[in-house]
Amino acid sequence: MKNNKKILFVIFLFSLFVVSCEDFLDETPDNRTEVDTAEKVRKILVSAYPSTTYGMVAELSSDNVDDIGADNPYSDRFTEQVVFWEDVTETDNDSPTYVWEGCYSAIANANQALEGIEALNDDSLSAEKGEALIARAYAHFVLVNMFSKHYNTQSSNTDLGVPYLETAETTLNPQYDRGSVSEVYEKINKDIETALPLIRDDIYDVPKYHFNVKAAYAFAARFNLYYENWEKAKEYATKVLTANPSSLLRDWEAQSLVVRSQLPASTAFYEDTSNLLTQAYSSASGVHFGAYYTGSRFNHTSQLSDRESLGVALPWASNAGLYPYYRAFVYNAANLNKTLFMKMPYLFEYTDAVAGIGFSKTIKSPFTYDETLMVRAEANVMLKDYNAALEDLNTFGGNYYNYGGGITTIDQINTFYTGVAYSTEDDATQKKVLSPKFTVEAGTQENMLHYTLQLRRILTMHDGLRWFDNKRYGMVVPRYQYTDSEPIVVDVLTADDPRKAIQLPLDVISAGLTPNPR
Repeated sequence: MKNNKKILFVIFLFSLFVVSCEDFLDETPDNRTEVDTAEKVRKILVSAYPSTTYGMVAELSSDNVDDIGADNPYSDRFTEQVVFWEDVTETDNDSPTYVWEGCYSAIANANQALEGIEALNDDSLSAEKGEALIARAYAHFVLVNMFSKHYNTQSSNTDLGVPYLETAETTLNPQYDRGSVSEVYEKINKDIETALPLIRDDIYDVPKYHFNVKAAYAFAARFNLYYENWEKAKEYATKVLTANPSSLLRDWEAQSLVVRSQLPASTAFYEDTSNLLTQAYSSASGVHFGAYYTGSRFNHTSQLSDRESLGVALPWASNAGLYPYYRAFVYNAANLNKTLFMKMPYLFEYTDAVAGIGFSKTIKSPFTYDETLMVRAEANVMLKDYNAALEDLNTFGGNYYNYGGGITTIDQINTFYTGVAYSTEDDATQKKVLSPKFTVEAGTQENMLHYTLQLRRILTMHDGLRWFDNKRYGMVVPRYQYTDSEPIVVDVLTADDPRKAIQLPLDVISAGLTPNPR
């Protein structure tokens, strides 16, 4: 469910949806609260973060899910459309429509805060300006990576971007242009670079709920990794990780000892100090990727785990053991086959307790020390600083794996991945064919990337980040469906498939914005 007043507010600001109510059109086109004090600036910035998450659409689109089969009743039309890369026509809290709306609502609030700051002309609000800019950049970053092709130096000058909104709209029917992916990335970069020197932690009561200094630099590192600015990605990740990253990473052994139940395990996860930013979302992610029948038709199956992710060998061990936090949550009951990483709680906010209706909620951590370490490791590989990359990978592996040690050498990585066959439709493996728009050298660089991408795939399971790796590296994604326990390929997403750009919401297309090619 969705708050109707909030939906109308977003419709009103952007006119990207079709509105037919004559009474509504009779209203003044700008009835927002005037942001005319420092306190109001700070209050509106609380809403400069998306209330909806891209995670469900991204995860279900990626190679991190299988289809157990049509006989499994625990699914819905929305999920099926996402899993099979169809244009989504169904309404759901996790749907592309609400990802779009949530991001543009956040952008509207950031822009309103920026206008208020400018009008107040108060130098003491510089940190608030930094937060507004970095929040605006992040929401556009989500939008362009979901609804456009991935950035590259070959075609992004002409690939369709998303409207980049830099002012608070005051007209009823503004006209927007999608521009190009390159233009959107340039504007994101400008906002980030302007914001970073301004952000301070001392203005927040609870910094982890805001783009604090480290969360901002973690975002800047990921953005520059996607932007192919390897040096800057490394520089910004290092600002987050300091000289001793091992002291900042999650204590995976302690996490593995938490009671293996959804709420305590996920609560321990999001409350951990290794999280740089924590946000609440209207989303069913907690139940879909939880120990429930809901969503069990399309999930990270035990078969997928054994062939490609948690159950495969790694360079340092033929039986790479994870802390029990993972392996204890493999379900094989009738119609329930999920390999779970209980990192997101399933919460419910009642709007009408008598009728039993309300919002599915969850809490996620968009940026963590562990994932930022993987960003730096990949940047080091692309810079061919293999010793530095290995140090990062071993720092992560040694902390994450409970036997086998997680420690390896460059020679072991080369020998191991040279010996693993490339994944095909008939014989899926962890080693995907990499077809990025940038150059990857055969040999050590490619092998180090395979290892880095594999570790990140495991670390970020259920988060949706694997989808962006699928896009960035031009991975082919077969969709496996099980019939009599045997997987068959029912659809394939090719390396440069146009469906990797999620289609715009139908109402947005109807309002005149150019759709993605199909």
